[in-house]
Parts: sequence; C-alpha cells; structure tokens
Amino acid sequence: MASVPEQDAVEQNDEFAKLSWRERISYGAGDLAQNLIFGTIGSMLLFYLTTVYGISAAAGATIFLVVRWINVFWDPWVGAYVDRHKFNPKVGKYRPFLIKYGIPLTILSAMLFLPIPAVRGNILYAFLAYMATAMVYSMVNIPYGALNASLTRDNDEVSTLTTVRMTEANIGNLLVYTFLPLFVQLASPDKQLKDIGFFGIKLHLGNYASPKAGGAYFLVMAIYMVIGFAMLVFTYSGVKERILPTKEESASVKYSDLFGEIKRNKPLQILGLFFLIGFTFMFFGNTVWPFYMQYNVGHPEWMASINLIGSIPGIFLVFLWPIVRRKIGKKGFFYLFLSLFIVGSLVLWAWSLPGFKDQTMLGYIGRFLQQWGLTAATGYMWSMVPEVVSYGEYKSKKRVAGIINAIMGLFFKIGLALGGIIPGYINAFFKFDGSAAHQSASAMMGIQWSMIWIPIVLAVVAMLIMSRYPLSDKRIAEINVELEAERKAKRV
Repeated sequence: MASVPEQDAVEQNDEFAKLSWRERISYGAGDLAQNLIFGTIGSMLLFYLTTVYGISAAAGATIFLVVRWINVFWDPWVGAYVDRHKFNPKVGKYRPFLIKYGIPLTILSAMLFLPIPAVRGNILYAFLAYMATAMVYSMVNIPYGALNASLTRDNDEVSTLTTVRMTEANIGNLLVYTFLPLFVQLASPDKQLKDIGFFGIKLHLGNYASPKAGGAYFLVMAIYMVIGFAMLVFTYSGVKERILPTKEESASVKYSDLFGEIKRNKPLQILGLFFLIGFTFMFFGNTVWPFYMQYNVGHPEWMASINLIGSIPGIFLVFLWPIVRRKIGKKGFFYLFLSLFIVGSLVLWAWSLPGFKDQTMLGYIGRFLQQWGLTAATGYMWSMVPEVVSYGEYKSKKRVAGIINAIMGLFFKIGLALGGIIPGYINAFFKFDGSAAHQSASAMMGIQWSMIWIPIVLAVVAMLIMSRYPLSDKRIAEINVELEAERKAKRV
C-alpha cells in the first residue's frame, strides 16, 4: 500500500462521522459570534449613521452600495485563497482564519461607532471603517462556512448541526435585535421612565436617536464585539476538520473556478439566488425595524419586549425543523415558513394603523409569526450548502468548499447590502428627515413599503425560486456515498 501524505492523512477520518454535542455547540458558537459582531452592523448601522452620526439617508445608502460592490470582487478572491490555503496538521485548514482575522474584525466593528466629535458626520471615515470591517469579515465568514462542509457528509448530522447552529445564531439575534436597542437606550442620555410593554415593567430609557447617544453605542458595541470574539475562540477549539481537499486539489484551485462552479452547478445557481432574495427581505426588515417602531408605531420603548417574543421561535422551536422537513420535504418546508412570514408581516402592518398602535398584542403576534417564518426559511437553507459542495465535487472532481461558500457569502452579502441600501434610498426619496422627531406621512409610507410590502413580494419570489431546486435527499445521499468510495479507492 502506498504511503499517505501528511495532508491526506486527515481524509482517513470517518467522513460520515456522528458529531458530538460539544462539537455541534462549538461550531454553532461561530454563528452566535458573527451575529454579535456583524449582525449589530446590519441591524443598527444605517439608523445610527442617519440619526446619531448625522449623515443623510442617501449618503448612508451609498456607503452600503459601494462597500458591497467591493465585496463582489473581494469575496471570490477570498474563497480561492481559503481553498488554496495549506492544511496544518496541528490547527487545520479553515480554523486558523477564525482567530487570525477575528481579532481585527472585533476591533474594526467597534470602531464603526467611534464617539469622537472630530469624525461625526464624516462620510469618508464612515465609508473607510465600514469597508475595512466588511473585507475582514469575509476572511472570517467564508472559512467558517467552508468549515461546516468539512465536519461530516452525513445528511442527518448536517440537519441536526443546522438546528443547533441556528439556535445559537438566534440567541445572537436575541442579543442583537432585542437587547442591543434596549442596552443602547439604557446607556443613552435624556432618560425618561417608560413602560417597555412587557408585564408592566418600566425602565429609564434615553433617546438613542440623539447625537449625544454616540458613547452609548460605542460602549454596548465594544462589549458585544469582545463576547463575539470569545465565541470564535470556542469554535476554534471545539471542532475537527474531516473532509478536506487533497494537496493536489488545493494547489489546483484558481479564481476562475468560481465561474466554472456557477456555470455547471445548477443547485448552486438556484440556492444562491434563493440566498440573495431571502437575505434581501430579511435585511429590509432588520434595517427598517428601528425606523418602523420609532415613527410608524411610535413606541420605540416596546421594541425590546416585542423582539423578545419574536425571538422565541428561533431559539425554542428550532427542534421542529427536521421534523417538518421529514413530513413535508425541503420545498414544503420553505413554502410553509415563508407563508408564515407573510402573515406576520400583514399583522404588523395592521398594528401601525391609527386605531391599533397601542395594541401590544398585535405587535407580539405579528413579530412572532414574522420571525418564526423568517428564521426558519433563512436559517435552514444553510443546511443545503454542504450538499451543493458535494454536488460540485461530484461534477468537477474538485472540492472547492471555500469558493462555494464565497459564492453563497457573496449572495448573502448582496442581499444584506440591498436590504440596507434600498431602504436608505427609499427613505431619501420619501423625504425622511433624521433630525426630525416626527416624520411626514410620505416618509412613514416609505418606511412601510420597506418593512411590509417589498418583503412580502420578495418572499413570494423566493417560493418560486425554491420550486426549481433539483436535489432530493435521496440523490445527495447517493452522491456522498460515491464520493467517499472514490476517495477510499485513491488511498489504496
């Protein structure tokens, strides 16, 4: 029998390994980390820039636009770089990126909210800080995604891992979308005693739309960034890479493989387009939610309690995902939960009508249904990335998990960008004034379009896209068995 090179020795692990709970939780901690570090930016940056920081809605949207176009060219290069990166027997192929680039990502993310009067309103500083943060984020996010496909080929294990990681991701969402605005308001100036809409609890909350709230944002963001980095360290120390490209495959990876994968991998095309649409309407809602609560509903003090109820499905009902998938299939899963998202959005629209704004129960019901549908649809689609990687390996005989995750990350970030850019331009078009305590009817209509109607239309489009997805669970299981047999044959 021929001797096995050091890198190929890793591939003798059980590629259909059953993961321990420690490994599942460790991997999911990376999702929690990235939500804490970068989710804060997606949820609050535009609101911060156009109120506290003091630039126009159009300028904020343009910053998002330019940075995301830079990512269009940057992310594929990062994917190729990650795939070409040599395997280190001591630390792995993908794990080192989490630490090496996690440190600067933590620092840069906090610097976006630097409370120094000299940079307030400076568009160039905001642009450069956001661009640097986004580029470094790619150096963490893409290898983290590739790491997912290196843990096991077992489809049931991938499904279980997805439920665990999405539970942790949604704990991150809870900290970002529920407690982050609350913590910032608690740390902001001009405090008033307010009922937060939850069991009669009253807290002294400040005005987090005031230019004087800059220090509050920086303090809370800095704490979140440090916790996020600690979670990246937890991921680094708790997982094992089992399925990796050979040394020859890594050396042969080229930037142009990106175009080959897109051309020949139909499941990648469909899933990538679904990612783009799904994350576009997800980030529409994330971006506009603070505006919607502040101006259309008029009760920003209720945001934490409403979000708390909305976080329940993403944490406590995730265990239902594999059950629902087995009962009604992958496509039926997405049809069901996207429909729930639409119903919840319509309830939130009704909540903003003049006669219902003080009815917190409508907010609870609408946000619960909306977030249940959203977290399920945009969370479970990550479980399909490893099967797209396997299909690509089956077709090209080259495992390029980094490039495929870069493509998926690119679609994700384009969706993130569109979800941040378009609402900003809609706000500008409808004459939103960040310095005004109350908005015109026109401005509130623009916020409503971004929060309710455009996401509903995109959710319907997402259903149509998913109807075209070609890979069944049976087919992907057959492909994975063939791939493992081919690898074993090469080692003999």
